Amino acid sequence: MDQLKKFELSAPRFAKGQFQLIAGLGGRFTQDTADQIPLLWDKFIPEIGKVPSQIGEETYGVCCNPDGEGGFEYIAGVAISKLDDLPERYRWIELQEQTYAIFEHHGALDTLAQTFQAIWKDWLPNSGYEAADAPEFERYSADFNPDTGKGLEIWLPVKKPA
Repeated sequence: MDQLKKFELSAPRFAKGQFQLIAGLGGRFTQDTADQIPLLWDKFIPEIGKVPSQIGEETYGVCCNPDGEGGFEYIAGVAISKLDDLPERYRWIELQEQTYAIFEHHGALDTLAQTFQAIWKDWLPNSGYEAADAPEFERYSADFNPDTGKGLEIWLPVKKPA
């Protein structure tokens, strides 16, 4: 019987993320309902390029506002320059300047959960860092390819332990 191939996680690069406003469609999820997140993207994709004050062509999947019981908010969105004209149906969040460990996702989009698991269960406990109390997000480049994962990065906010 074939051995299951061990999941390979590339070493992260570290960068200081700049302040950004992200706006899009959001919902509350748990680990058990996270498989519904693609449906949120299905609703949001036709709106890309039509969000008031959108800047850039990148898209973002932001995990934020945890409830302490495994629930979190997820926003499928884009960067915007201001909140002034934003319709009420959009959720928004401020990403503050913060140090991030940035991981490239390799493989099809349906293997994204494996990348997250490797980051949280393997890399983080052995990294000398701890997760900072800030949103983590997926950043999809303008030329993102859902079949190969090319153009997808996971930005994990980190800090050195006190």
